Amino acid sequence: MKTSAQVVVIGGGVVGCSALYHLTKKGWTDVLLLERDQLTSGSTWHAAGGFHTLNGDPNVAMLQSYTVNLYKELEEKSGQSCGMHKSPGIMLADTPERMEFLKMTVARGRYLGMETEIISVAEAKNYFPFIEDRYFIGALLDPNEGHLDPSGTTYAYAKAAKLAGAQIEIQTMVEGLEQRTDGSWTVRTNKGDIHAEHVVNCGGLWAREVGRMVGIELPVLAMEHMYLVTDDIPEVTAFNKATGKEIGHVIDFGAESYLRQEGKGMVLGVYEQAGVPWSTRTTPWSFGQELLQPDLDRIAPSLEIAFKHFPALENAGIKRVINGPFTFAPDGNPLVGPVQGLRNFWCACGVMAGFSQGGGVGLALSNWMVDGDPGFDIWGMDVARYGSWATRDYTQAKVRENYSRRFRIRFPNEELPAARPQQTTPLYDAMRAQGAVMGDSWGMETPLWFAPPGEKAEDVVSFHRSNDFGPIGAECRAVREAVGVTEIANFAKYRIRGAGAEAWLLGMMTNTMPKDGRLILTPMLNPQGKLIGDFTIARLAEGDYMMWGSSQAQVYHMRWFEQHLPADGSVQIEALGMKLIGLSIAGPKAREVLAAMTDDDVSNAAFKFMDCRHMTIGNVPALVNRITYTGDLGYEIWVAPEYQYRLYQAIMAAGQPHGIRNFGMRALLCLRLEKHFGTWYREFRPIYGPFEAGLDRFVKLDKPDFIGKVAALKERADGPKRTRVFLEVDALDADVMGDEPIWVDGQVVGWVTSGGYGHFVQQSLAQGYIPTALVRPDLRLEVEILGERRPARLQMSPPLDPDALRMRM
Repeated sequence: MKTSAQVVVIGGGVVGCSALYHLTKKGWTDVLLLERDQLTSGSTWHAAGGFHTLNGDPNVAMLQSYTVNLYKELEEKSGQSCGMHKSPGIMLADTPERMEFLKMTVARGRYLGMETEIISVAEAKNYFPFIEDRYFIGALLDPNEGHLDPSGTTYAYAKAAKLAGAQIEIQTMVEGLEQRTDGSWTVRTNKGDIHAEHVVNCGGLWAREVGRMVGIELPVLAMEHMYLVTDDIPEVTAFNKATGKEIGHVIDFGAESYLRQEGKGMVLGVYEQAGVPWSTRTTPWSFGQELLQPDLDRIAPSLEIAFKHFPALENAGIKRVINGPFTFAPDGNPLVGPVQGLRNFWCACGVMAGFSQGGGVGLALSNWMVDGDPGFDIWGMDVARYGSWATRDYTQAKVRENYSRRFRIRFPNEELPAARPQQTTPLYDAMRAQGAVMGDSWGMETPLWFAPPGEKAEDVVSFHRSNDFGPIGAECRAVREAVGVTEIANFAKYRIRGAGAEAWLLGMMTNTMPKDGRLILTPMLNPQGKLIGDFTIARLAEGDYMMWGSSQAQVYHMRWFEQHLPADGSVQIEALGMKLIGLSIAGPKAREVLAAMTDDDVSNAAFKFMDCRHMTIGNVPALVNRITYTGDLGYEIWVAPEYQYRLYQAIMAAGQPHGIRNFGMRALLCLRLEKHFGTWYREFRPIYGPFEAGLDRFVKLDKPDFIGKVAALKERADGPKRTRVFLEVDALDADVMGDEPIWVDGQVVGWVTSGGYGHFVQQSLAQGYIPTALVRPDLRLEVEILGERRPARLQMSPPLDPDALRMRM
């Protein structure tokens, strides 16, 4: 066994072998995979082997399409068959809500080039003849699905990698990982030590244990998963003979089941409500190519529905029952990428759909390691999307919830209850007492909207306007007409200090830095010139800055910041988390409310738009920013958590003469739409450049060098190929949610990034991207909402206050 390697990949399942293969494709051949047992041991060998391209996140769906299209290349390069069986896939809808979900799924796939379509139940029976018509109302057809041989596919990855120069050592157990002072790693194994520049955790069932070797607790948990294989079924043989084709794949939401042909019988798998975690604390190293004891009673409720929906199965004998563990992250997506705080330690784990996602995971990871960027927008798979609040108990609760909902639809206004509340502010009980419907914002409870007195404070989940529509409208009007208050604890907050702070920030951000007591807004780019951040920065004093950004991206951003800190210690950055929380007041009466709580002069002349200042507010020490996301006159008031309750009481007392009203996150997002403000993760993502996104005024190309400047210069010189646009949509009782296609002249030309209803301007609004060449005031568009194309028009300026006078009043 070699004693050094550029990369050591830990784990010989399909994901580890894919990572190894893709690293060799990128030209890194000094790569070594270590497997404690045999290749495919763990979860890979007993997988059902199905693959599909559909995913709720379009960016993940693109990588799944790549994976499916990769298998032919693998077979050609390796000479190893993957055992491919391509057959159409059917999703069956048994309720109107599930039919709407399927229509939305088809629409979202359009701009990705997916060939899905809505079909009738009668048409679905042409692919899957067992359907009992009376239980279903429609279906989705995906022609690009199928199944394969899990072992054959894994060995195809492995052989292709070895032919390109990689090495694989089986029966080699990793017993420890130690980082050297230069950032490289000593990998301790039962066969000796290996010196590696990079380590990749593809540990699968043992990903937690590998993480613990470097002091981290990854949010992954294995669940028992059962599927059964039937004896031969005469109807299967008859269908094959009559059509010359295999029976298609089926997902039955009502039965929580998936089905496909296996030989002359069927595979029937279940994601049951009473799911059982496996090995919740530690995974035994002795576990190998073993199965768990089946428990048909546990999946009996789903089987009963499946037999009713597909009567031909009811009398089929069971050839075998497979019960094996598969790992899941809390949201069901993989954990991929570099780990914050650990140099050259990478993750590719929690990949429960390995034969749909394994190729895409390997591609993104290899791009990231070799080029410094994954090459795609993989936020939905990034290990950095979880913070320290994702503890083991939290993970167990959320994974069990996610497993039980695997074949359930999630509505846009649906907040899932497991493991909540996890983080709360001092106002949590006070907000709940006033009718707040709370949401989970990166593990923190945040008010979404406030139910009127006497009404139940809960969402009625729907794809249409729901019971929150009226109250949100009232909250929006209160802000626009008088004053409202909202909690802003869920922002990410950073303190940057040191002699080199200003120079460092200038090199990281596209904008110039503010003067003392002032704020600036700035994007942040990667070397490819794409948006990886959107921040507000305040200069408190020389060498002392505060910065605010998206809470969901805090770990993502801290990882980037730490990778770029100067080695001389001249810059220190701290993520403040819950050390600093706050409240925002906004509306034309906001200044009067603020003035009643402080002795400071807060007149427009003394405290200008984009000023920041330390003040005593309601007997509370605070940092006040004159800025809000609503587009109105407003202030962010930041305090230590022990002062928040006192501050809230002072605000409500000072605002009482002006009719102050609580408003939640949903109202805030509606208000920002009326001003055409974008938001991180929707409008601003790593697939967009700053000029495409309309952030030109925050990109100072005449200042000294900053990350992404060369690419930004090129984007400006060439002109952006697509443009962020603003739409007024003729919606009915359902507004856009995001990822809907935008049509022009019968062709899909772009996509919606976010939208909703502008309650003050009384318009259904959306933002999205279309080709720049199409942008003109008279352009007529359509946006597909729940399967229906609704007319839309470009808005060349915000429908509210296009001259931005309200913020500066």
